[in-house]
Amino acid sequence: MIEKDLNTRFLKAVEIASEMTQASLPQDVQLRLYAFYKQSTLGTLDLKQLSYYHLRDAFKTNAWMQISHLTADEAKQQYIEIIDSLLKK
Repeated sequence: MIEKDLNTRFLKAVEIASEMTQASLPQDVQLRLYAFYKQSTLGTLDLKQLSYYHLRDAFKTNAWMQISHLTADEAKQQYIEIIDSLLKK
């Protein structure tokens, strides 16, 4: 029951985030959202699967690696918290 509620809140937060423009979010917030989303949906990053990447991808990979210790549920919760804090501003 609690996991379903978390998934529902996470999907709602993703929907809200998708309606935000990149220009309205600082780059560090964009990177954190990216990392929490990837950790939530794909799990821990496997560097062996990366065949190449550009500088932009390096920043995204670094952000994801920094939170790789989190479970999917923890990443979902933190994603939700970022979106909630943005909505309060």
